[in-house]
Amino acid sequence: MAFSIETRKEEIERLKNEKLDLLVIGGGITGAGVALQASAAKMKTGLIDMQDFGGGTSSRSTRLVHGGIRYLKTFDVQVVSDTVKERAVIQHIAPHMTQPDPMILPIYDEPGTTFTMFSVKVAMDLYDHLAGIEGDSPLIKYANYMMDKEETLKREPQLNSENLQGAGVYLDYQNNDSRLVVENVKKAHELGCLAVSRLKSIEILHNDQKQVNGVRVHDNLTGEEFDIHADVVINTSGPWSDLVRQEDKEVYKKPRLRPTKGVHLVVDQSRLTVPQPTYFGSGTADGRMIFTIPREGKTYFGTTDTDFTGDYAHPTVEQSDVDYLLNIINKKYPAAHLTINDIEASWAGVRPLIEVEVEGNEAADAATGASVSDSTSAPSAVSRGSSLTEAEDGLITLAGGKLTDYRIMANGAMKKIQQKFHDEFSKNFTLQDSAEIKVAGGDFDSDNAEAELARIAKDGVAAGLAADDAKEIANLFGSQAEQIYDYAQTIKPEEGLSIGETAALDYSLAEEMTLTPVDYLLRRTYHILFKSDTLDQVKNGVIKHMSDYYGWDKAQREQYENELEHEIAESRLEGLKSKRQ
Repeated sequence: MAFSIETRKEEIERLKNEKLDLLVIGGGITGAGVALQASAAKMKTGLIDMQDFGGGTSSRSTRLVHGGIRYLKTFDVQVVSDTVKERAVIQHIAPHMTQPDPMILPIYDEPGTTFTMFSVKVAMDLYDHLAGIEGDSPLIKYANYMMDKEETLKREPQLNSENLQGAGVYLDYQNNDSRLVVENVKKAHELGCLAVSRLKSIEILHNDQKQVNGVRVHDNLTGEEFDIHADVVINTSGPWSDLVRQEDKEVYKKPRLRPTKGVHLVVDQSRLTVPQPTYFGSGTADGRMIFTIPREGKTYFGTTDTDFTGDYAHPTVEQSDVDYLLNIINKKYPAAHLTINDIEASWAGVRPLIEVEVEGNEAADAATGASVSDSTSAPSAVSRGSSLTEAEDGLITLAGGKLTDYRIMANGAMKKIQQKFHDEFSKNFTLQDSAEIKVAGGDFDSDNAEAELARIAKDGVAAGLAADDAKEIANLFGSQAEQIYDYAQTIKPEEGLSIGETAALDYSLAEEMTLTPVDYLLRRTYHILFKSDTLDQVKNGVIKHMSDYYGWDKAQREQYENELEHEIAESRLEGLKSKRQ
């Protein structure tokens, strides 16, 4: 089903002229999850985002469907319980982008350590119990186990042996975060959602009874402003949640979020080799845990956790972030001797953490289990719980949480919205079981995902694609890869691109609302992050192909070229590196 610049024009006209049941502000993973469930329930749904879908926090995570074992130390058992069960659900509904990938947790005898050999075993046993990894569970093969020091160093020889006690190994899942967003949005669109990116909410609208009945928006592509009307409006804008609430002039809003910044750095695997995802205390007595994760011939590591007050749309990696992470990594992997010049790519994201209790005229839904902190808490001590609230004028806000529990958050919001429609609008909707709604690309047997993806890749080779291209397309696009193979039969490869890459780009332009080279190279694929060796060649082919496809004039092409070059330079930390010359 087409989802492109042409459908955008059509859907904007419908948003102008048709009243919606539900309007969702914010097209990150939370909003995408709500829009999918609402569309599946046959609500007339709109989804808007001021950037690309997933352009904010949801494309800047650690790229894991992660249960958060460290939260057991702070007794956030409910948060962990929800997320560890949810990993298997997400693997079922999005099997092409979520695969089991066990994590090593080395234990060191050092000040401020998060776990000891005893406490990590207790935590892992509870973790497995909460996830249902016991008895005759199909996941029992991933049950946790312990390794002594010798076994740990045999598994991961680059680890620092000093004060190393051993390690625990437990189940976690890798994930493609920005693609999880776009696959949810595409499925919602297939089910009837009017989904439009680059539409910015600028004012919450009200009826004569001072109840929310829509939003005024600014089209960031054309500069046009217009109103969208809906019975119910939900704010799922992540770090921007407080800013959207401030657009609602009818009620007083006290800020409720404490945004923090997390940074990840990417190096070639030849510079830092890890056999599987590894998770350890920072060794700095700050309570942080650090990941090192192998991916596509690279190793990335993070994350930082610092309070953030800058531009949420443009968080940047600073020298202090680099110094912090390199200091920790070089202590844990002393033979690596990494410097800033080894960093091939990076990203920074803003977490929408919940800080203060809901007060006054906003009613909180206690069922969401929101946790709070005071402003004196360290950022790493702030809970990753979520919060669902409704203001006096009816504006609903869903905030906080983790990528892993986005579907659970959406479930809670949809129950509230369903009841609101019944009570206030005499409309009855039947919610669907979201654990069984496959996202776009997930239409194959998730219990045999590895074999199914291998089969899909084999079909690509039979269609004339190189084996590596076919495998990558299968893993990125899942069951939709067959459409890309069809594209490959009718096109010529763009200069600088293989036939597979050209076909994938054509598909993404027609079916994934890919409007800029950054959309494609950073969020539909991961060239900017994990393919620095071929990026310079591929980017020129992508720009030329998109310019021809969209008919850009010279000024437009230069604008998008400059935007891409700026994104690449920031990712490569060229500004910081130049200061060190």
